[in-house]
Amino acid sequence: MQLTKETILAKANEASKNTLMETLSIEMVDYGEDFLVARMPVTPKVHQPDGVLHGGATAALAESVGSFASHIFLDIDKYFIRGLEITANHLKSITEGYIYAKATFIHKGRTTQLLDIRVTDKDDNLISVCRLSTISLPKKN
Repeated sequence: MQLTKETILAKANEASKNTLMETLSIEMVDYGEDFLVARMPVTPKVHQPDGVLHGGATAALAESVGSFASHIFLDIDKYFIRGLEITANHLKSITEGYIYAKATFIHKGRTTQLLDIRVTDKDDNLISVCRLSTISLPKKN
C-alpha cells in the first residue's frame, strides 16, 4: 500500500505527541522522494536569555527531522533508528518567526545513514548547517 504525502506527515506529527517535538512545537510540513522538512516557531520558549534562538533548540529541530527522515526512508517494521552524532554550525541569529529544517541524505546505508540538514528562515536565509548520523538496528522478534 502506497502512503500519501499527507498520510506520512500526519503519522509523523501524531508520533510527536507528548515528546520534545510537541514541547518545542516542531511539526513535519513537507515530504518528497529524498527529503523531509520540519518547522519550529521561534518564540521566547526557545530563546537564549538575550532573546535570540538557542542553538540547542536548533539542534533538537535538526535531530528530530533527520531521525524522522531515517524512519520514513528505511523499513521501520524490521529496524529501529537511533542518532549517533549531530553537529551544528550556527551562522545567523533569529528572534521570531519560523525556522525550517530540510533533511536530505548524504549516505543511506543499511546500517548507518548520514543526513545534511539545512535550517533556514521563511526567506530561505541560512541559519544553521547540521549533520546527523543515524544507525538502524534490527528489531528483536
